[in-house]
Amino acid sequence: MSKVIIAVLGTAAAGLCAEHALAQSSDRPSTLPPVTVSTEKAKKPVKKKATSSTEANRAAEPAPQDLAGPEPQTLAKPLSAAVISGATLTEARPGERDAAALLTAAPGVAVATGGGVSSLPAINGLGDERIRTELNGMLITSACANRMNPTLSYIDPSSIGKVEVYTALAPVSKGGDSIGGTISVERAPANFATVPGEVLTAATLSTFYRSNGDGFGGSARIEAATQNLNATYNGAWSKSSNYERGGGEEVRSTEYEAGNHALTLTARDGRDLYVLEGTYQKIPEQGFVNQWMDMLDNEGWSLKASVLQHYGWGTLDARAYYQHTDHYMNFLADKNGGKDAGPNEGMPMYTRGEDFGYSVKAEILTSPRDKVRVGNEFHGQTLDDWWPPVAGSMMMGPDTYWNINGGERNRVGTFAEWERKWTPSWSTLFGARNDIVWMDTGNVQPYSWTSMMQSSDIAAAKAFNARDHARTDVNFDLTALARYEPNTSSTYEFGYARKTRSPNLYERYAWGTGMMSSMMVNWFGDGNGYVGNLDLKPEVAHTISATAAWRAGSAGEYEVKVTPYYSYVENFIDVDDTGNMMFTQLKFANHDAELYGVNVSGKAPLWSSESYGRFGVNGLIGWVEGERTDGVNLYRIQPLNAKGALTHSLGNWSNTAELQLVAAKDKVQSLRNELETPGYALLNLRTSYLWGNVRFDLAAENVFDKLYYQPLGGVDLVDGGAVAGVGRSFNASVTVKF
Repeated sequence: MSKVIIAVLGTAAAGLCAEHALAQSSDRPSTLPPVTVSTEKAKKPVKKKATSSTEANRAAEPAPQDLAGPEPQTLAKPLSAAVISGATLTEARPGERDAAALLTAAPGVAVATGGGVSSLPAINGLGDERIRTELNGMLITSACANRMNPTLSYIDPSSIGKVEVYTALAPVSKGGDSIGGTISVERAPANFATVPGEVLTAATLSTFYRSNGDGFGGSARIEAATQNLNATYNGAWSKSSNYERGGGEEVRSTEYEAGNHALTLTARDGRDLYVLEGTYQKIPEQGFVNQWMDMLDNEGWSLKASVLQHYGWGTLDARAYYQHTDHYMNFLADKNGGKDAGPNEGMPMYTRGEDFGYSVKAEILTSPRDKVRVGNEFHGQTLDDWWPPVAGSMMMGPDTYWNINGGERNRVGTFAEWERKWTPSWSTLFGARNDIVWMDTGNVQPYSWTSMMQSSDIAAAKAFNARDHARTDVNFDLTALARYEPNTSSTYEFGYARKTRSPNLYERYAWGTGMMSSMMVNWFGDGNGYVGNLDLKPEVAHTISATAAWRAGSAGEYEVKVTPYYSYVENFIDVDDTGNMMFTQLKFANHDAELYGVNVSGKAPLWSSESYGRFGVNGLIGWVEGERTDGVNLYRIQPLNAKGALTHSLGNWSNTAELQLVAAKDKVQSLRNELETPGYALLNLRTSYLWGNVRFDLAAENVFDKLYYQPLGGVDLVDGGAVAGVGRSFNASVTVKF
């Protein structure tokens, strides 16, 4: 494996891709210009003379793009996709340290409760690893049996420049090994000086305070650049105590502390970009109210190299990366009688994970009406999960418990897709993809091979070790989309997708059947025990969906978008009850399932005057249902929900009053003892003012201190019942740009 990593990183260092320029490569007009095919590299643009002025450099910085801004008219970004950037991100950041929570600005997205920086996103009822989540072009797998370090926990919201959310109709060039859609998160792009011989320097410093939980922290972005070179540092640190629910009662095991650092070097040669990035994260603690365990340390670092090159025939986008994670779980004070568990007490659990891979993608302009995209990628994962013995414990010793021993999951994928604009009104996209996934793991062992108290795990380990663990899946994906634009005020899009996902390492290889061992494998927040299944088949989702968008106004400022969808999932990985009489123990099993629903989004200006400013409204509505074909409800399905906002801006002052509505959750999965939750309404207020280079943000969340319970929160394993949401909080932040 080390040879593979060295080869991949060596190839990358020779010149592989630029993640922040990915959007630049797709921002092309819907009617393509004539193409002259050439094997030579595109010529550099002629440099224009400019006066020597640092102010001129700063003025040339690109303006951020907002969620409501126009998107390129290309089926590589379907109507059902959403882009979150610019003001939408800026206004959501004060006091928010969980990057996944920002995604709820996109239609159809919900988040399941995790730690303070580790919630799990879902798109149209399909969440967690059913979604392909890319972080600056890297695929990072959670190295934890409780999914405490998901992909988006490795970036602070202050560093995010753009988020793209694709549903299950994602083009094959954006998918692979997922059935629910794709989330792509990118850092803010590098800026370059516009004046020859001068150095552009810029810095953004920010600090925040959140009253609920006494949360505070700060972030910094510092960059220096010439016309062709840029060095940027992003850093952030945050800390919070336990939050209080509506009414003032403390919700224990919700504290956290997190720090993130990234150094990015970018070189520009004409329009070509070359990037080398290194990151480091340290989370010394993070409480999990709906897990038996807590995170007592998580340390991760990564390296990534990338290149984006432009040719006469199109573009070449390539990258390579490596991520290493060391993770440690035990009990924080709330679950351990008032003090954190030491390394030789409680129940120490260690995980070491690696992710490494590459991708090479080309977009070829074959005619004024046609684009062809082809690509190949590899993603490798290794995982070790072991639990050291605890001195004096009859249940946890005398040997080391090996939950996953030398686990490997590798995938190589190849795709091709063709986009054509047949007429000014009609365009289509067809794509096919093949992914081969091969997995394996070594033999395992319980805490003891002789203890009668561990007879269940001893028998399970022997049965597991007696079988062949290697598995290979050959998966195929298809996407077919068509778009009809009869006029400038309406667009209609419809399509079909076949998407496939193979089981993860825990779903196939978690073997323990004892009470304690199986309950430690749980990323569902329900407190139950889970056992893997070597015979699981890959999930195959067949999705049909349509989107209608209507616009009005000179700049399309009035808009309504409606997206109904239906998915039939063969071999959906759910659970069967093992029949254990002592506690609820579930084994992963394949079942056919179906999901259906609709997303609605819209925006409109209300009124504008010089004296009182501009007023507008925007909102989202989401509804999804999910059940197995045998009538069992699917787990963690968000009930009917809506979000509406009244916005106002006057000069440098902007305000938002947001109302969030969530219906009662009464369709639950009895197999997992899922809890029902009542409906609720929350009012959030935000205001900001820009004074020169200083921005002030104030917010009041849950203004009326409403006591409510999170529909996807699971069970409060510290104090019982459903997990309560955050009560009233006053948040403030100050951001200074130099």
